[in-house]
Amino acid sequence: MRTPPAVEELRETLRSLGWVTDLFVAGSAATGDHRDGVSDLDLVALTDRPLDRHHRSTIVTLHRDLDAGAASGANLGCTYVAASTLSDVPARHPTWTHGELVERPLSGIVRAELVRHGFAVLGRPPQEVLPRMSDDEVRRAAQAELSGYWATAARHPWWWLDPSFTDLSLTSMARGRHTLATGDLITKTAAIDRVHAPAWLRAHLHARRDGRAVQSPRLRTAWIAWRDARRTTTAAHQPRPPR
Repeated sequence: MRTPPAVEELRETLRSLGWVTDLFVAGSAATGDHRDGVSDLDLVALTDRPLDRHHRSTIVTLHRDLDAGAASGANLGCTYVAASTLSDVPARHPTWTHGELVERPLSGIVRAELVRHGFAVLGRPPQEVLPRMSDDEVRRAAQAELSGYWATAARHPWWWLDPSFTDLSLTSMARGRHTLATGDLITKTAAIDRVHAPAWLRAHLHARRDGRAVQSPRLRTAWIAWRDARRTTTAAHQPRPPR
């Protein structure tokens, strides 16, 4: 895939700072499933030091400028990980997402995406920095995501009244089930055919993934997706037989 101009501009800006050593591409841009205007751009930057208030202010300024320019409409997000904390999986890191700087861990699923499909636009390939992950380790990462964030989300059914969250939930549940069963990762597009939903809703998901403005019945779709999330996250809590 051609590197998007927003990623190229971020790379050059981060290179000039002197304390960012590597910039990795994860998510759909790494797997070849990126859809302009639909997909997010998911990036991970490694820094040579923990980031203090000054560094964080710099990140906010550069991302606001980028979002107003080359990254406008691109939903570009980036997690900034100090190299000294990379092996600490639960550690939380400054993350620019949807117009604000928050603290998030670098999840096991993102780590798996990086070591299996990711590439660098600055510095070393992610496969030289992160340890390999076995299929069982990837399964555990999927289980942690389903049993953590998504199980918490399932206790807030009104979240599914947001159509974009509903689409994310349906594809995330399908991807999670596939990974639990196989230890492998699949793209959002491939996951749509595995969504536990009527054929008409899967067709709507494909249409929206292709950038077409197709609307689904809001309440009915919310109910289908929330019920799917409840069932999938409940199953993820159950012990799995050893492999």
